[in-house]
Formats: sequence, C-alpha cells, structure tokens
Amino acid sequence: MARLDGRTALVTGASRGIGRSIAQRLADDGALVAVHYGRDEAAAEETVRRITEAGGRAFTVRADLEVPDAAGTLWAAFDAGLAETHVAPGVDILVNNAGISSSSDLPGTAVTEFDRVFAVNIRAPFFVIQESLPRLRDGGRIINISSGVTRIAAPEMVTYAMSKGALNTLSHSLAKGLGARGITVNAVSPGIVDVDSNAMWLRDDPDQLAHWSSFSAFNRVGRPVDVADVVAFIASDEARWITGQIIDATGGAHL
Repeated sequence: MARLDGRTALVTGASRGIGRSIAQRLADDGALVAVHYGRDEAAAEETVRRITEAGGRAFTVRADLEVPDAAGTLWAAFDAGLAETHVAPGVDILVNNAGISSSSDLPGTAVTEFDRVFAVNIRAPFFVIQESLPRLRDGGRIINISSGVTRIAAPEMVTYAMSKGALNTLSHSLAKGLGARGITVNAVSPGIVDVDSNAMWLRDDPDQLAHWSSFSAFNRVGRPVDVADVVAFIASDEARWITGQIIDATGGAHL
C-alpha cells in the first residue's frame, strides 16, 4: 500500500510549479488530490492528466483567492468534486500553496499591491483553514507553503515577506489549537525554485542562475520536487510528532 492510500488532499495553486509537483507527489503516494486553480483551467487539467496517467486520482477545483468569499467557493467546489468522484466527504491533507509575489520595496509599494498580496497569501489560507475544520479529519495535516524570505532579509519584496511571516505565525498558533485532534500544522519555506514562470530571468540566464545558485549550500537552485518531497513527508504518518514547525527547504541558503 502507498502511504497515503485512502486519504483525500486539497492543494491550492496546484496548476503549475511547486503546487503541481506537490499534487503529483501526494497522488503518487496514494491520495485523492483536489487540484485547485484560480484562472488557468487548462493548466489545472494538465496536472490532473499527469496524475491520472501515472495511475493516481485527482479532480480540479476553481476559486479566485483574491475575493473575500474565496474559502466558501473553494470548499463548495471541493465538496461537489468529492460527490462526483463518489468519495466520502472530508479531507485529510490541506496544503495552502497558492500565493503571489511582490517585487516592490517599501517606498514603491502601493496600497492596492499590499492588499492583493495579503488577500491571497494570508487572508485566503486563514479562511480556507477556518472552513476546513468541520471537514478535516482527526489526525489530519495542514501544511502552509511559506518562504525563505521570512529568514533571509529581502527588503525589495517586503510585502511578500511580511505576508509569509504572518503565515508562519498562523501555523505556529494553530498547531497548539488543533493538537488535541491529532492534527499537525507546519509550514515549509522554499528558497529560489526553478519553475516555468522563472524561465526567462533564471533558467535562460546563466549569470542569474549562477548568482542564485551560489546562495545554496549545494550550489544550485531548488526544483519543485525538492519541496514536494518535504511536503509528502510532513503529510505522512511518519511526521505525526512534528507540529508547529517552520521547515526550511531553501537548500541551506545563506547558512
């Protein structure tokens, strides 16, 4: 048996990049995976296709995480997807991966940018978790994808860093609050990861690639699977005694 057989997972922002890799890995381990997307249905369907062709099970869930009622829309779509799949209601693993970045320093940040980043990166996961609690089974997992910039100062993206710092605090607080139900809550903090959206400025630019690779103890940038493997471990029974932690997955950046 795969170690997540019989489990149901929801991964937000799973249409590409780190989220796609997480969804694929959880499905490889036996979970039924709800693949959330905001706008790009084709990309989400591609994630599902890859999962099903590998022998896994998945379905898509759409919700725009920028809007105030995003959590309700998300969970309604999730519940409907389970019903269509003929799977019992409930969720075992919630991965809050969806997020947006910000490339402005303090003087250059507009109110609209600040509000949008916080809406997606912290308001959405806060209320997604809130509405998950009646569905989340005892012994479940909440895994929030944070960022290495909560440890490594990055004044050029201060709003993003602040939002991820808030996500870390949320993870720490909820771990104590949900411990009585055997639910673990942890955050995973990636560093620079080579995803398709970074291709032009990173993958296709040898100087940039060498620069960002030098931050890591391994002298390379991360791959989505590097993060997905960490998430898969935290989602497993083997991680039952780990909660309230911020797991650094930056490849030893700036040690």
